[in-house]
Amino acid sequence: MKITTDTFKDNARGALVNPGLQQSMAGVKRYYVPARATAMAKLPEFDALRDQARDIKNHTLEHLDLYLEEFERKVVENGGKVHWATTAAEARGAILDICQAAGAKIITKGKSMVSEEIALNAHLESAGLSVVETDLGEYIIQLRHETPSHIIAPAVHLTRADVVETFTKAHPHLPADRPMDTPEVLVAEARGILREKFLAADVGITGANFLIAETGSTVIVTNEGNGDLTQSLPKVHVVLATIEKIVPTLEDATAILRVLARSATGQEMSNYTTFSTGPKRPDDPDGPEAFHVVILDGGRSELIGTELQDSLRCIRCGACMNHCPVYQAIGGHAYGWVYPGPIGAVMTPTHLGVEKAGHLPNASTFCGRCEEVCPMRIPLPRMMRHFREEEFKLGKQSGLPKLALRLWAWAAARPALYHFGARLGVGALKVWGMGRGRLTTLPLAGGWTAHRDLAVPEGGTFQAQWAAGKRPIAAKAASPGTSESRAA
Repeated sequence: MKITTDTFKDNARGALVNPGLQQSMAGVKRYYVPARATAMAKLPEFDALRDQARDIKNHTLEHLDLYLEEFERKVVENGGKVHWATTAAEARGAILDICQAAGAKIITKGKSMVSEEIALNAHLESAGLSVVETDLGEYIIQLRHETPSHIIAPAVHLTRADVVETFTKAHPHLPADRPMDTPEVLVAEARGILREKFLAADVGITGANFLIAETGSTVIVTNEGNGDLTQSLPKVHVVLATIEKIVPTLEDATAILRVLARSATGQEMSNYTTFSTGPKRPDDPDGPEAFHVVILDGGRSELIGTELQDSLRCIRCGACMNHCPVYQAIGGHAYGWVYPGPIGAVMTPTHLGVEKAGHLPNASTFCGRCEEVCPMRIPLPRMMRHFREEEFKLGKQSGLPKLALRLWAWAAARPALYHFGARLGVGALKVWGMGRGRLTTLPLAGGWTAHRDLAVPEGGTFQAQWAAGKRPIAAKAASPGTSESRAA
């Protein structure tokens, strides 16, 4: 079965019973979640930095045309060239033209989600070019003919055994009995293969975490150094980025960098943060002879001024995925397109339409963890609710949810009946979970309890406690503006 957004429910069911995937996804929760918490605890001003990063992006989006034009002026001033692309097809065409003009045969690529979005590799390969992914995770999934399952860790869904099997098939020229029992050995093998590609490449393509209007610089953030080799060894460097990656100044970029790595991997700073400003100068010992920046709109300008504009603040850190209980359970491929997790549940309907991707915003418990950890404070639950409303207007919801909503609305319009039903339900749940403190099975909610427990209610209903003068603990403890008070 082909994995698409249309088959999301089937994708998710298959992911939940895939033991290898479940083993791999357990590592996301075990590593990334505590790593971010530790990094945040070491930086008392972390939340203040998030506010600053949000404000920088909001200001930039309000003056997007000004900063994009200034960026182009600086790039040209530094000896480079900017190519504007309204659509994915225009971006692919511009990059292919650059490669063919350079007489390229081998292309090395750094990790770029935008290149996945526009299906760049397939386009270049159809023109006879050899394209090699140089990020270790991207290289592995390229050999497996797969797509990334995470924004920053594209091969997070794979086990070590999967990688051993992949390298055994893809590197038949190496001894069959070579040791492949440690990560270090596997990394060394990939390094040896890729080193030859770096030296032979005619064109190097990277993405960009930021475009800096003040200097015409592009910035990439990596942990492997592959991006540096991709952009400095070939004679032509091509940067592919989208319009929202622009920031006004170097200071703005460094401010956002302080929350990027901490949110993504729990590092204070990634191993490599590289600023590129044009082609090499006469006195430079190395670097590309030509520098091109392809800037894609891809429908993003249409979001300016809408309820979805906040999604353009995304810096692709992956924190929302790492903390999402749904993503932790099913991985990235189940979502069926380039961007998985909570941000994917917003971006995919934006790009593909609610008709194709309406399932994704419904794959959320609205626990709010994605918004709570987002370094750019993107209100992801609100935007997912927007798409749920759009799906409802289109009549795409199935009959059972519609019936359930009608029954709820009928009961909610009759307060006495609603309160009686709530008290009855709380009492029944207490009896059902008596002595255990949790519900492992529940009639009509098997889809929930098959993969997680449900806590047994404590005390009476919210309304009953309020009427008795016993404000819920969360409402008492939380101060205005905290996540607890919002949840209450």
